[in-house]
Amino acid sequence: MQTTASPADIGSEILVSTAFGLTPGLAATELPEPADPLSRWYRAVALGGQGRYAAARADLLISARTATDPGLRSLVESTRGSLLRQLGDHAGAAAFDGRAAAMALGATGAARAEALADAYTGLAADALGTGRLALARTLLGRVRPLLTDAPPRAEVRWHWVRAETALAGGEAAPALRDARAAVALAAALPSVRHQVKSALLVAAATAATGDLAGSAELALRVDADCRENALLPLRWATAMLRSGVAEPAAARAAAAEAADHGARLRAFGGDIAPLGA
Repeated sequence: MQTTASPADIGSEILVSTAFGLTPGLAATELPEPADPLSRWYRAVALGGQGRYAAARADLLISARTATDPGLRSLVESTRGSLLRQLGDHAGAAAFDGRAAAMALGATGAARAEALADAYTGLAADALGTGRLALARTLLGRVRPLLTDAPPRAEVRWHWVRAETALAGGEAAPALRDARAAVALAAALPSVRHQVKSALLVAAATAATGDLAGSAELALRVDADCRENALLPLRWATAMLRSGVAEPAAARAAAAEAADHGARLRAFGGDIAPLGA
């Protein structure tokens, strides 16, 4: 018997592909209306990846009120924390990530592993952002045993925060190893966004090794991928990196680009905290 997918199923597939797949740059006006809390979470993730923070927060607020599954409720809170962390509010993000960890304990099986891995990884990134490297490493240690049952994207995120923690601790070689591990894992996933962010971390870790020219070259490639896929937050971060590693003229141009990207993010509801705040 031939079957036809329902509009809700097709809409969910589109949202999954935009959140965790090949089409992260699909225009917000082309994203379908979610049919359920899970699909709404997918749309929020997709919108956040594009830097459309106000729209993403609106979807997350609805999901937080309507989702009943503890695993999904935990993922929603983790995503709310992630959006704050992207904007530099690590302390504010920790409140959401802590709530996500508590909610995840009500889930079972793979859903529990995924939700706890996301929550603990988020808390580790929050700790890193507030200068508590030892706590970040402890929390990352809690994630490791969960990765067997969590989806592969969780391990990619784990390597991201391990790389960032190593960079904060002045350990360039371990940071580069973790960033490259993230690239290898992300290559097997359909998520363009995870692939691009992993490549950005390789560029940052390359700079930490002292190879500024190599970092600048890698960052230019990342910028092209960000532009092609409408990944504005990652493009802003890439421009910030380029402004610190490129030759003077290119660095000035990158700084101007970063300012333009930041202005666009603010127009989308993202108030980026000053570096060091």
